[in-house]
Amino acid sequence: MPRAPRPDDLYRLRVATEPRLSPDGRLAVVTLQTVAPGSNGYRHALWLVDTEGQAEPRQLTLGANHDVHPRFAPDGQSLAFISDRRSIVEAGPTHADRRAKDREDGAQVYLLPLDGGEARRLTDLPRGVDGFEWSPDGARLVVVSTSHGATQTEDDRLRRIERSRDRAAPPPSDFRFIDRLNYMLNGEGFTYDRIGHLWLVEVATGSASRLTDGRVSDKAPAWSPDGRSIAFASNRRRDADLRPERLDLYVVDVRKRGVRAITSGPRSVFSAPTWLPDGQAIAALGHRLEGGAGSRNDIWLFAADGSDARPDGGRNLSAEYDLMPGASMSSDVAPSAGATLIPSRGGRGLHFSAPIDGAYELWRIAVADGRLERLTKGHHYISGWHAVPGSEEGSSGMRLAYLRSSATALPDLWLLDSASGKSKARATTASKPLRLTALNADVMADLALVEPVERHVTLDGHDIQGWLLPVAGGARPLVVQIHGGPHAFYGWAPMWEFQILAAAGIGVFYCNPRGSEGYGQSFNDANHRDWGPGPMRDVLAGVDSLVAEGLADPDRLGVTGGSYGGYLTNWIIGHDDRFRAAMTCRSVSDMGVLFTTGDISGGDWAKLEFDATPWGDPEYFREISPITYADRIRTPLLIQHSERDIRTTIAQGEALFTVLRSMRRPVRLLRVPEETHELTRSGTPFRRVENLHVVEDWFRHFLIDGRHRLPPLPRVRGGR
Repeated sequence: MPRAPRPDDLYRLRVATEPRLSPDGRLAVVTLQTVAPGSNGYRHALWLVDTEGQAEPRQLTLGANHDVHPRFAPDGQSLAFISDRRSIVEAGPTHADRRAKDREDGAQVYLLPLDGGEARRLTDLPRGVDGFEWSPDGARLVVVSTSHGATQTEDDRLRRIERSRDRAAPPPSDFRFIDRLNYMLNGEGFTYDRIGHLWLVEVATGSASRLTDGRVSDKAPAWSPDGRSIAFASNRRRDADLRPERLDLYVVDVRKRGVRAITSGPRSVFSAPTWLPDGQAIAALGHRLEGGAGSRNDIWLFAADGSDARPDGGRNLSAEYDLMPGASMSSDVAPSAGATLIPSRGGRGLHFSAPIDGAYELWRIAVADGRLERLTKGHHYISGWHAVPGSEEGSSGMRLAYLRSSATALPDLWLLDSASGKSKARATTASKPLRLTALNADVMADLALVEPVERHVTLDGHDIQGWLLPVAGGARPLVVQIHGGPHAFYGWAPMWEFQILAAAGIGVFYCNPRGSEGYGQSFNDANHRDWGPGPMRDVLAGVDSLVAEGLADPDRLGVTGGSYGGYLTNWIIGHDDRFRAAMTCRSVSDMGVLFTTGDISGGDWAKLEFDATPWGDPEYFREISPITYADRIRTPLLIQHSERDIRTTIAQGEALFTVLRSMRRPVRLLRVPEETHELTRSGTPFRRVENLHVVEDWFRHFLIDGRHRLPPLPRVRGGR
């Protein structure tokens, strides 16, 4: 008999990411995340899946904490991947006194023969490897690394680092002199001296040479079909830190090392470069900030010779459809793999993923005329995918492997064979999808998860899509969940926290207020200079409809959200008193602090969202800050904030707590040590579980038990 889910069920979940097909499409590999012994971390191993159904999935790699980023060799005989295994099995003399996880050279590329044998290390760069791609002939890799030199000695020399062998000497200086913004990154720490560049690595010898340099990072390398050039994305503007939202495409000549621009202009934001098979054009995702911070990614084509490198250059293939490839769907158990473009055989079409009506789907768009075909359809979330030409000689079709989840199912690998159709826009020309794995079958069979019910309200001319996780018994307690971003969205994706609340007898309502992605550029930009009042009305309209229909008890309402969702939670309880309890997570209370601290500080994003900066118009930023209205807050509030959050720094939570406590309001501050902005999605497992207990206990106290005062300070659970 299935039972209600518990927070500690999180320990049992196996989460698949990074699907990759072999060149002939007969094999697929996924990265499988599991919880490490002791629940203090994760393990990532590679699993091989036979797409023909001739064998059961099997584990390929063992013995490392993290094996990730799998890539089949072009001949399909071996698999390259990034692993930290040297941190476990090697204890190099220069690192003997340091913890393994602190080794800068820990993550390297390894090569595993698929017909048997041990994986061998291909790279030995002093600051490790962040990503790589095979050359078309399989002889070389392009590698992304923050190394300056190919050896530790050379790297130290270029960085002017002197390492003393005298044990009596004082340690080297750890002072950090900063001369540009964006010198930190949430989850990574200080990044001002960790600038990623492209390297060439010979597969036969492991010898490495640097292709690019400079004070800005180069990312997303893509080989040309002839192997002579590599496209990549970079922000190479002067004072790039003052315009961090910009990104252009470049091509580097592998032999001559010269770099040419493919896109250009003061408002370019292009990424995910992909060559068409003829080598004459490069496809990419991006925009020119037509909608400010709410701009929509479109699919573009640019001349590979650089002749489109001008402010109005390139051809937009997808503008008429108002889709949003690369939009961020929220899930706490199904990580997104990021945006990808893959051309069909012959380059007549481009495959991509994009949301529609709360689902995430696969699509194909014709290069010649922009004709659009929808390849999948369902109440699901496709969080990662890959495609290769069909195995039949002369076929124009493609084989796609993708990770599919839903509100009540975790990601599994599915297969789709897609023919090149001639249908009208948004029609389906694909075969029936085939499920290849059931990674959590035993766990999910034990649990009774709640299916969401789709809902809609109309306000100010906007259709607001939402969902209700219902609980039996008519008008029941209800918690409103608000997503972050603000340019992200909820959909048919699994949310473990929502299921935990529903299991406690508390209904959950979540929706996509104005400013959410997935509904076109106009809706995405509808919160321009309006992070509070408009989105608040959208959320409360959804609550009002539930109360009016007898699905929610108006006297037992709660509200919570994280990041921007925390901002809107703070805003709502400062302007509305209907909620009996609130929990604000990694939130924003002071907008001036948001744009002057952390990894999104500076005026670029502020201008895109509000046409102003805190130093140019301090009164306006005071007006849009929830802390300005703290004197109106009477709702019992739990403020949760991670101490290593560099996105919305803990000063945001501290300030709101200080003000409310000083006014003797019912408030409590929960500081989470060692964690970042990503606590609920990828934080340490035992802290994620403990946080789920906290959420459940807080709302149970007020909404189920009917208490009015703050609960006693909870005992320490330690994730149990």
